[in-house]
Amino acid sequence: MKILEYLKDCETCNVEPNIKEALCPICITQKIMKGKWSIVILWLLKDSTLRFSQIQKSIPDITQAYLSKQLKSLEADQLITRKSYNQVPPKVEYSLNDTGQKFIKVLDAMNFWGKDYMNEHVIPVLQTIEK
Repeated sequence: MKILEYLKDCETCNVEPNIKEALCPICITQKIMKGKWSIVILWLLKDSTLRFSQIQKSIPDITQAYLSKQLKSLEADQLITRKSYNQVPPKVEYSLNDTGQKFIKVLDAMNFWGKDYMNEHVIPVLQTIEK
């Protein structure tokens, strides 16, 4: 179970105890979101249940193998639910579970921060380049 891996990492962490107490939740979050596309996948699932192919089409640069790995990781971390239908051709759907739904608040905050950052830093640079 991946959660046991995270606990083992916390036990062997050499950070001072008072700092460790403040950092541990951030470190665990970082470990869960370590995959390049984890955040994007969660964002895609925030409003609906999607099939594997729908997620893959929404992320053109992702390989089938890497998407499968990311989905398995998010499922193991208990953020998404995988529902498999016994039919031909096979049908598998992914959705956020309750834990994943709670993480949407974090993604919303990241979205707002990203928009502010773009307006303050990225767009002015682009406007300078265009002139």
